[in-house]
Amino acid sequence: MPAAHLPPALEANRELIAHHKASLKAGADALRRAYEARPLTDPILRGRCQLVDSVLTSLWKASAIPSSASLVAVGGYGRGDLFPHSDVDLLFLLEDDPDEELSERLTQLIGLLWDVGLEIGHSVRTIDGCLEEAEQDITVMTNLLEARLIHGNTPLFKRFQERLHGQLNPGQFFKAKRLEQEQRYTRHNDTPYSLEPNCKESPGGLRDLQLIGWISRAAGLGTHWRDLARHGLITEEEAIELRELERFLQHVRIRLHHLTRRREDRLLFDHQETLAHEFGFTATDNRRASEVFMQEYYRTAKKVTQLNTILLLNFGVEFFPNRYPAAININERFQCVRELLDVRDEGVFDRHPSALLECFLLLQQRSELKGMTARTLRALWRGRKLINTEFRQNPANRALFLRLLQQKRGIVHEMRRMNQYGILSFYLPAWRRIVGQMQHDLFHVYTVDQHILQVLRNVRRLMVADHAHEYPLLTRLCTSFEKPWLIYIAAIFHDIAKGRGGDHSRLGMKDARDFCENHGLGEEDTRLVVWLVQHHLSMSNVAQKQDLSDLDVIQRFAGLVGNERYLTALYILTHADIRGTSPKVWNGWKGKLLEDLFFATQRLLRGATPQQALGTPVRQDDARSLLRYYGLRPGTEDALWAQLDQVYFLRHDPEEIAWHARMLYYRVESDEPLVKARLSQVGEGLQVMVYMRDAGDLFVRLCGFFSRLGFSIADAKIHTTRHGYALDSFVLLDPGHEIHYRDMINLLEHDLTERLQANAPVDRPAAGRLSREVKHFPITPEVSIRPDERGQHYIMSVIAADRPGLLFGVAETLVAHGINLHTAKIATLGERAEDTFLISGPELSQDARILKIETDLLEKLAI
Repeated sequence: MPAAHLPPALEANRELIAHHKASLKAGADALRRAYEARPLTDPILRGRCQLVDSVLTSLWKASAIPSSASLVAVGGYGRGDLFPHSDVDLLFLLEDDPDEELSERLTQLIGLLWDVGLEIGHSVRTIDGCLEEAEQDITVMTNLLEARLIHGNTPLFKRFQERLHGQLNPGQFFKAKRLEQEQRYTRHNDTPYSLEPNCKESPGGLRDLQLIGWISRAAGLGTHWRDLARHGLITEEEAIELRELERFLQHVRIRLHHLTRRREDRLLFDHQETLAHEFGFTATDNRRASEVFMQEYYRTAKKVTQLNTILLLNFGVEFFPNRYPAAININERFQCVRELLDVRDEGVFDRHPSALLECFLLLQQRSELKGMTARTLRALWRGRKLINTEFRQNPANRALFLRLLQQKRGIVHEMRRMNQYGILSFYLPAWRRIVGQMQHDLFHVYTVDQHILQVLRNVRRLMVADHAHEYPLLTRLCTSFEKPWLIYIAAIFHDIAKGRGGDHSRLGMKDARDFCENHGLGEEDTRLVVWLVQHHLSMSNVAQKQDLSDLDVIQRFAGLVGNERYLTALYILTHADIRGTSPKVWNGWKGKLLEDLFFATQRLLRGATPQQALGTPVRQDDARSLLRYYGLRPGTEDALWAQLDQVYFLRHDPEEIAWHARMLYYRVESDEPLVKARLSQVGEGLQVMVYMRDAGDLFVRLCGFFSRLGFSIADAKIHTTRHGYALDSFVLLDPGHEIHYRDMINLLEHDLTERLQANAPVDRPAAGRLSREVKHFPITPEVSIRPDERGQHYIMSVIAADRPGLLFGVAETLVAHGINLHTAKIATLGERAEDTFLISGPELSQDARILKIETDLLEKLAI
């Protein structure tokens, strides 16, 4: 309807919307300019509340809502902390359930609020409705706890507050909020040190501080940090520090909202450099400005979690003072109070500095202790500086530290606690350099210190029988390993030299050797730890980038490890290390590669012949047994196996060999392509087999087809039979974790068979979007082609930023140059692809042609 012919009511509404939309924008712009001129948190947060209050009040009046109703701000808006793009949470509080006319007016009001540009979350309730919802949902109770009347029926609002507080049980509320925090911590992997933390929800974020405020408000202890100090729950110094920490996090969130122009609370790589400059941080010789800024953020988050812990402990005492018996003395330095370790007096660490380590040992040894009291944590933090050179050189303290790594329980918990309260940084000076240090390698998602602790946790988990079902082989190896604590030491030092420049494995060797020698380890134990630090990447590189069916590869690796003890220790550490980088990096296929390398090397070290080490005869025998199990007569496999060479049996495990034979024994000479798919036998994903007369562009066509369906290729084994058939095997994964693999089997088999039969044009993968990480930390592509040691084939290595269609581009280039592909080892480490191909072809005998192939590939890989 043209504006000139709008009915008067609609025209008035349109003018009202335009007016308030403009006033909100003008007000927000003015608040932002004032903040940029003088960055203060209170004026902008309170100012936006006041701005929104005025608009809401005006629209409430314009909507002719009855005076019996109340317009109430809840949540952060009720508290008075409204960030630039935060939601506006509202409660329409009524005396009784709304009639049809009031419901219609409220609906129109809600529409107006959205039309003027406010993102609202709202509820329409009576007092009884509020109390009923609050009783059932702690989140509703929390929101209502911060209710603030904007406009309307004041007596109704006061009755609501009185009844809400009358219903509230502070002790039960405290328990529920503490449990809620534990669940939130779990969602964020129990660490504030992810490389892209959420400044609101991650451990150490604003939510940790808000939780303290909610509990304080529920208990009637006040609404400011100084109120908690007056009640003796924190010191005056801690109250001041909490306000400073809160301000820093508020500044981070305000600037994030301004920068992104939306409700964005994640410190993504895209924003870190800009934020760093806005905060005034500058780059140093070896660190970006963003790294300096993020270390400040991590220090803040660390202090927030410390003070949050202290306050929760003190709240527990406040709410449940008579729940536990009197203190029980443990020794002259410590006692047990309310199931917590407590210093007998606050001067214990000054008189007995070694107690700084002893307290962690007691927590490991006494299962009845659930943690430390608030005063012990404070004393621990203050006393950390007593750990000096003299302390570190004291043989008794060195023995104590070793004992911490040799206990039956609590190793990871106490190492994390020691890191949290600065003890590790003072005891291991090299550790201090990596606390909060970022890693820009596209596959680590934690800071260096947190990655190391995650690796330690993974190793330790393999030692616990309760988790044996996760990785049974590794648990068996770990539990039978003499002195497993040596692997713990190697885990602590494997990345400790990150960020110093140079090879961190070699630099870390010196730190590891110094530690071992200073702590009295024997020569052999020291040698093992130092060797593990030096070679902690070797097994991963061999398993993921080299041909495990090549005996030379296995023999070289066996020569590197030397004996089964070293092999076992390296296998355990490698497995834990890969799993500790990021949840995205690990998958069952990587686990299978490591396991295959372990068993092949183990057999060789135990004196097996080369063929026995690779397991060829055993694989064939095992495959025959499986075929008999499935009911196939002896000899059924002979026709197919007669067309397969030794390399085929080296590259496939018995289960795979048997599967191929079951699918192909009756159509070895078939003119029609056969495509079979099944769920992966070694983890997530699909295994796909393609059998047909060989064609030069077959691999390109397959790559294009798989990419079009949204799959990435984790592994490819390309084999040509003696009679000219392609027998190609693939492991496919869904990088977005959105595909239901079982549902894709029939579709994949049908569509791929149809396209191969029709000799359809090559499917070109859709242009995929680059990830944020790759955009922010680009990778310069690398291509290397070199002959293998026998001179029969060539090994091509490709390093590039991973993206959809990457493998297709490589395959297309190889086909254009007439290159034959035999195997492809696809190693994707987060956003970084490190792929290795075994290739052959006439052009590879000429250096100039190799250079041309490498140049063409680099052009394909360039982003």
